[in-house]
Amino acid sequence: MTTVDEPVKRLRVVYVDHVARLSGAEIALLRLLPALQRYVDSTVILGEDGPLVERLQQAGIETEVLPLPDRLRDVRKDTVKPSGLDRQALSHLPRYVKQLANRIRELEADIVHTNSLKAALYGGVAARVARVPVVWHVRDRIAADYLPVPAVALVRGVSLLLPTAIIANSRSTLDTLPRRAQNHVLYNPIVVPDSIEDPPERKRKRGGPITVGVVGRLAKWKGQDVFLRAFAQAFGGSGARGRLIGSAMFGEDEYARSLEELVRELGIGRQIEFRGFRDDVWQELAELDVLVHCSVTPEPFGQVVLEGMAASLPVIAANEGGPAEMITDGVDGLLTEPGSVEELAEALRMMHEQPWKRDALAAAGKRRSQEFTPERSAGQLMEVYRGLLGAPAR
Repeated sequence: MTTVDEPVKRLRVVYVDHVARLSGAEIALLRLLPALQRYVDSTVILGEDGPLVERLQQAGIETEVLPLPDRLRDVRKDTVKPSGLDRQALSHLPRYVKQLANRIRELEADIVHTNSLKAALYGGVAARVARVPVVWHVRDRIAADYLPVPAVALVRGVSLLLPTAIIANSRSTLDTLPRRAQNHVLYNPIVVPDSIEDPPERKRKRGGPITVGVVGRLAKWKGQDVFLRAFAQAFGGSGARGRLIGSAMFGEDEYARSLEELVRELGIGRQIEFRGFRDDVWQELAELDVLVHCSVTPEPFGQVVLEGMAASLPVIAANEGGPAEMITDGVDGLLTEPGSVEELAEALRMMHEQPWKRDALAAAGKRRSQEFTPERSAGQLMEVYRGLLGAPAR
């Protein structure tokens, strides 16, 4: 396990993110920063106000909002086209970059650490203008199955120019970027629990119907439709219950409506519950017997997979991307072919019919999750920072 000694000089690091919503990247940052506070003077600069601001401040993290123009902040990845980006949105960029660069100078930052893909682009330019080394924290696979081809070309090209170093949330993510000397993998940390109160322990069923669920925003690439079809195949007409925990974001309401229609078509309306967005994921996990992850394109990391393992749940996950790096099939979870309704249905039936197998996978998954601590991540990140500034790693 990596440990961190107190550096001679505390580093001043400015973290930049374009949103203040409690999405995966922002939750990962929220879990990491308190473990860094002993070694780093942190300031987070967000492009909007939102729930993340209060959560960071409650954790003792200095946080500022430098409002990003709405049109610029809300540019969607699917609008990146060969004909060019939204010119009106881009017209706001020079002024904002100048404002951010000035603030980075005022804070006397040693390093700028960008936490989202949009922030990597504008924050990377601002850091370069301010003459400060910049770390890109890449949490999205830069590949055509995840981003439009023009966006892939743009990010890959700029990744060779802007960042001083790149850290990625999995080997799968890092492998989608050009190779360079300062490339590192830093898995997202887990905190159990990070809700205000400990979630109640639920006694797992030894027999009878089970409750299985998927946690994550409702999006086509997340594969909730695959889950519903597999659930109907495995449990249709039985006492088993299924839950979809999460809501549509980023213009994905049509897909959310299609899931409700699919439930009716499959005849499982009485068995499936749409829970919507839930702030306290641990409470939701405490009410499940099995967690399912079913993305049909490779997941960059799969934070909810790690959360499920940490909550002592048996996890069934798609055998690609980050989850395949966390789970050893049949040891601390089950891996199924992405998009395969039949394989997922078979795994669900096994979880129902073999409660002793559920218990064994849950116990092993819990042990595996304990390798992903904020303290360990903080130690690894400090080694990157020190290497970036030419200080010896400790």
